[in-house]
Amino acid sequence: MEAERLAKFLSRSGIASRRRCEEIISSGRVTVNDIIVLEPGYRVLPGKDIVALDRRVLNQALDQPKNPIYIALYKPVRYLSDLLSHSERLVARSLIPIDSYLFPVGRLDYHSEGLMLFTNDGMLANRVMHPRYGMEKEYLVKFKGVLSDEALRAMVKGVIIEGLRYKVTKVRFLRHSLANSWYSVVLTEGRNRMIRRIGEKIDHPVLKLKRIRIGPIKLGDLTAGQYRFLTPREIKSLVGSVEGLA
Repeated sequence: MEAERLAKFLSRSGIASRRRCEEIISSGRVTVNDIIVLEPGYRVLPGKDIVALDRRVLNQALDQPKNPIYIALYKPVRYLSDLLSHSERLVARSLIPIDSYLFPVGRLDYHSEGLMLFTNDGMLANRVMHPRYGMEKEYLVKFKGVLSDEALRAMVKGVIIEGLRYKVTKVRFLRHSLANSWYSVVLTEGRNRMIRRIGEKIDHPVLKLKRIRIGPIKLGDLTAGQYRFLTPREIKSLVGSVEGLA
């Protein structure tokens, strides 16, 4: 495991955005091995150093928990994926009344909805989220207008946005109305607002976005705000998926 910036570690653990994590560190709320660290660029080893926020250890620095928890949540729109909010905006974690540190797996932006996973298994959370493992995430996306063949090819081939190539793994037409259309979009990367940025780039803004699958785990019959524990079969399938991608 390579060392990484403390602010990046906190952000990857689901605490808040990178910038907000830098502010949290500078305020003296974070310790590394029981020592207060004020420098966001301080480098930590996630598998070795013990990082705590407000004296609560972030389990991503520890071994597999003795009692692992795996939860699927339907995040409603207008909820933050971060564990902390510095405004009056609600956080998705508040919908799960369990007193345990849980990592959010697979963030969704404020205006998007659908499947998120929460777990205290930091190793699994990292593998599901890290782009190098290529875990598929599937979305139902409503675009403005109907995408042309050229636009669909551009989505798969990739479009350049701020010097970076953004592309989807698969895109499949589902249905359309007079003015808009729905598609299934599959990603193996997780850049911030990725599908929305691609939609803006190809002149078909995203009107609605709902994630329905993370790897083998499906949203199923959950409604907005509901959560459930993963079944033993789902856990086995998810663990098997990340091990197969390693």
